[in-house]
Amino acid sequence: MLGTMTRPGATILEKSANAGGAEGDVDATTSTRGILAPGEAARRFTLERRAPGVAVAGRVERYWITRWDLRGRPDHVQQTLPHPCVNLVVHDGIVGVYGIAAVRDVRRLRGRGAAVGAKFRPGAFAALSEVPMIDLNARPHRLAEVLGRDGEVLERQLLAAGTDDPTLPIAAIEAFLAPRMPERDRAYELVRAVAADMLRRASSTRVSALARDHGVSQRTLQRLFRELIGVGPKWVLRRYRVHEAAERLADADPPSLARLAHDLGYADQAHLNREFREAVGVTPAAYLRGTPPPA
Repeated sequence: MLGTMTRPGATILEKSANAGGAEGDVDATTSTRGILAPGEAARRFTLERRAPGVAVAGRVERYWITRWDLRGRPDHVQQTLPHPCVNLVVHDGIVGVYGIAAVRDVRRLRGRGAAVGAKFRPGAFAALSEVPMIDLNARPHRLAEVLGRDGEVLERQLLAAGTDDPTLPIAAIEAFLAPRMPERDRAYELVRAVAADMLRRASSTRVSALARDHGVSQRTLQRLFRELIGVGPKWVLRRYRVHEAAERLADADPPSLARLAHDLGYADQAHLNREFREAVGVTPAAYLRGTPPPA
């Protein structure tokens, strides 16, 4: 079923990649947030999201497709605040695996083009990767580096599929992943459950409370997040909180900064300012005024 989401930002369409797909079978572990300056983005490109098929939904959050046509118009520099996830992306004749960027992701869009990606759930890619997550996060990788010889085959298939018809690369990714889905993994299931909980409770919880609620020590949670995601649980919690802050500041009727700091559980406005600026590159006040983050 096709529907249009009404949140600020690029045009977003939800569509199942598989007629039998059921994204709701697994709790959401990432949001639709993270596009900085969404109003400008909406004028420059479209973004479509598709749910994964049942066979891979436990580890793939969604597929996404961006399209732009800037012929005769200036290039557009788009910045996003990445989620704690790995993305497998086909774009500009390149297939890459992108880990978690500690800072903003900056992309220059020019001419006419498209990109198709698979967004994995937090911690989901570690069982597939031959590269430790902390190293995967350091730079983009070719599929062969991460998935070995099978990755070379998939890369050729994705390059042949291209991005003109996104159903083709998505089908190739699904066909590759489905028989390679790992057996049930309690460590991953814990990390996935905690990430989903963080998404729901980012403004009202701490790592200590999450560890307690999920029956593990903070040390165990820290170790599992480092192994499976490549960053610690505190980093993920902060990222989700800044995502919410940026989204609310982009609303047609944004809250005051004091109110925002209170609503998101910051000790005071100074803490909001510091955390937001570290992630986004400008203060909340500057972002509210429309000042673009430094490219």
